[in-house]
Amino acid sequence: MKIGIPRPRAATTGAVLLGSAVLFCLPWVADAVSQDLFSTMKRTGEARMAIAALPPYAYLQPDGTPQGYTIDVSTEVMKAYGITKLAATVTTWDAMIPGLQAHQFDFVPAGLNITSARCKVVLFTAPVTVQQDAFYVMPGNPRRLSGYASAAGSAEVKVAVLVGSTQEAFARKQGVQESQLITVPDTQAGIAAVTGGRADAFAVGQFSIPNPAQKGVEIVVDNASPLSGVGIAFRKEDQQARHAFNEKLDEMRSNGTLEHLYANKYGFTNWDVLVRVTKASDIAAGCE
Repeated sequence: MKIGIPRPRAATTGAVLLGSAVLFCLPWVADAVSQDLFSTMKRTGEARMAIAALPPYAYLQPDGTPQGYTIDVSTEVMKAYGITKLAATVTTWDAMIPGLQAHQFDFVPAGLNITSARCKVVLFTAPVTVQQDAFYVMPGNPRRLSGYASAAGSAEVKVAVLVGSTQEAFARKQGVQESQLITVPDTQAGIAAVTGGRADAFAVGQFSIPNPAQKGVEIVVDNASPLSGVGIAFRKEDQQARHAFNEKLDEMRSNGTLEHLYANKYGFTNWDVLVRVTKASDIAAGCE
């Protein structure tokens, strides 16, 4: 993964009070970066985050208000540290970590999967979701696809993937050829690629498309894909902030808040798995 200042990208920004969500922003002063990030955000009164158009994890409503499961989780944590204002930027997956490191963002609650490669350059919190990958296909699954292996075995099959996503990398690893891959910027474009006939499947996390039937697609979970987990990403130098976030997550597990958001409000069906996964290294080797 190339790390550096990304090319400018189209983005939508919004600033709202904590009633919906929270994030944080750092001053551009080098020694301030090493201080406790939560204290800095509380003092400045504003926070910045990178998200993607990825319901139900994180997205912007038409009025610019951030919404979604990872936003709600972040809100609960930030309230505890007195952080009251947020600014959100919608960007692409491959721009998130470079932007974080370039101090364009302060943390990333967008729905990034925890991977060993990413852990070399950022810190992840404990997983806030766990899932396997899924193929979203036309109703009836006309190609009879079961996942990456079945796609790799048929050269004519086209698979849509989010640009810079773990699904894009894993598809290649599983033998899906470059000529079979169609990269898309967001889930809406991935669904449109399938329903419009450009792709036979859209590969993404199994909970990434709520109510798929309403969108004209059917879900096929790839049971051979590894268990993945989404974490909140911080810069390497912000270890104190990551630790503070994890402490609050532990409280939310214990008092039922996290289960309520995960299982009741957002309808994720595998709380029994998530509750056993309490650190980034449970998902990916080499993560701190």
